Amino acid sequence: MGAVGAVSAAATMVIMSDAMRGASVRDLERLREIEVAAGARFLDAGMPEIAADEPLSVEELDAYRTGGRCLVVGEPALAYVIWDLVDGAAHIEQVSVHPDGARRGLGRAMIDRVQADTGLALTLTTFRDVAWNAPYYARIGFRTLASAEVTPGLAAIRAHEAALGLDRWPRVCMRRPISDQH
Repeated sequence: MGAVGAVSAAATMVIMSDAMRGASVRDLERLREIEVAAGARFLDAGMPEIAADEPLSVEELDAYRTGGRCLVVGEPALAYVIWDLVDGAAHIEQVSVHPDGARRGLGRAMIDRVQADTGLALTLTTFRDVAWNAPYYARIGFRTLASAEVTPGLAAIRAHEAALGLDRWPRVCMRRPISDQH
C-alpha cells in the first residue's frame, strides 16, 4: 500500500467487517456514550479526573457531523473520530473506541481514513505517558513535535487544554506527515 493517503491493510479489513461512514443525527447520543465508556480506561492510569470528564455535547458533535468531519464505525456505532483543520493539517480532536470494539484496529482505521480522505498531514495533542495515547500514536507514524515545531493553532489548542487543567499530566503535540505509508 505504498500510495500517499492509502488506507492500511489492517484498516481495509476493519472497514470490510465494520462499516465506516459519516455520522448521522441518530448516532450523536451514542457517540457521547462511546466517549464515556472509552474514557473509563483512564481510571486504571490513575487519572480519574479524565475518566470523569464530560463528553462533548450533542450540539458540538452535530457541528462536526454537519461539517463532514465525523466518521463512525459500526451500526450501532462502536467508534468515532472527529477532526478540525488547523494550520493546514487535519487535527484529530477526538478518537474514541468503545471497549466492546477495542483491539480491532478501529481507531487506526479511522485515523488512516481521515488522512486518506483529506490528503493532509495529521496532528493531535495527547497524553505523553499513557500507553494508548502518545506511545500508540508513535507506533502508527506520528512523531512528537519539538517546541519550535508547534504551529500557532496547535499552541492555541494546548493553551486551552492547559486552562482546562489537562497539564496536570504531561501532554505533547504530534504530527503524521502525508508521506507516511500506513
